[in-house]
Amino acid sequence: MKQSSRRGAGATRLGVAAAALAALLALSACAGGSEPSTDGGPDTPATLGLAIPSAVMAPKEEVATYAVGDSEGYFSQEKLKVDVINTDGSVAAVQAVASGSADIAPADAGAILAAREKGVPVKAVGGLVRNWPWRMAVLPDSGITSPADLKGKRIGVISLASGSAIFARAYAADAGLDAAEDIDLLPVGVGAQALSALEAGKVDVLALFTQAYTTIENTGTEFRYLDNSAAFEGIRSLTFAVTEKTLREKKDVLTRYLRASYKALLFSAVNPGAAMRDGYRAFPQLLAGKKAADRVADDTKTLEAWIKTAVPVTGEPEGFRDWGAIGDEEWRKTVAYTRTSGQITKDVPVPELWDGSLLQDANDFDPAAVIEKAKAAG
Repeated sequence: MKQSSRRGAGATRLGVAAAALAALLALSACAGGSEPSTDGGPDTPATLGLAIPSAVMAPKEEVATYAVGDSEGYFSQEKLKVDVINTDGSVAAVQAVASGSADIAPADAGAILAAREKGVPVKAVGGLVRNWPWRMAVLPDSGITSPADLKGKRIGVISLASGSAIFARAYAADAGLDAAEDIDLLPVGVGAQALSALEAGKVDVLALFTQAYTTIENTGTEFRYLDNSAAFEGIRSLTFAVTEKTLREKKDVLTRYLRASYKALLFSAVNPGAAMRDGYRAFPQLLAGKKAADRVADDTKTLEAWIKTAVPVTGEPEGFRDWGAIGDEEWRKTVAYTRTSGQITKDVPVPELWDGSLLQDANDFDPAAVIEKAKAAG
């Protein structure tokens, strides 16, 4: 293994993370203050800024929550106008929230924890992705059959500063390997670029999230997946984050946004095809110049893969309840994972990072009405 290149990559990753967190800390002053709530109550029209944690729109949370919430009238029912901005990943999304460029963002829990450890006054207020989405995948004829087989192998990650790199190191450590010595991480992006690196032998295995794999599988490619151990069960990924100041001043507006978003997610779980068509209306760039009829089947499969990470593993939509809830044990596992993977250096107490006080009212809607509307949608 080339130790010098690995150390250089690690130093780059830590340097980028440190710089980003330093920027967050500097911006946190903008999120300070102690003003009382100014959101005006449930009947007051309001505008909310939403930061999407990706530079390019895709069939995932921006479709299942925002696009459906907009197209199906859930935001308008709450008298909300939601403005969307794109950011380059979860750290940037948290930065947008901390700076006041956005009010709320679905961001990786690790990015929220890292910011919190550095003194940035952000808090998680509602869960989104509840089922661990990251997987290791190889081509069907690969000799890699177990986590232990990763020793000495090259793992393709989205980028060295991405959640996939964090997952790859944690996965190796969980398998009893030295993540700094026994594996080599190479950035390969997603989609065709990642597949090409795997098929050309530039990497031996990929570390991506389920929705990214589905996008590739839609082209006819087959993967064989390595098992995740029980250590990854219960770890949280995308979670809605706000600043403490926004939570104080816009509690009602945030509650209305979460309620509309969870309605939209339930709608999407019942009728992902209709949700995907809502996605095209909200984000025409998803069509990439093609007709909806030519894309909707594959895009719906991709969206379904994401939805499965955000709803209960078992049961039917009629029984889905407690949207956004995250238990203390889940937070403890998430904190432990984030610390083990090097994103934070010490445990962050749950009360410092989590406020679930909005969720009772955010869940105050009739799921039967949402389900009926979704089933009736074309």
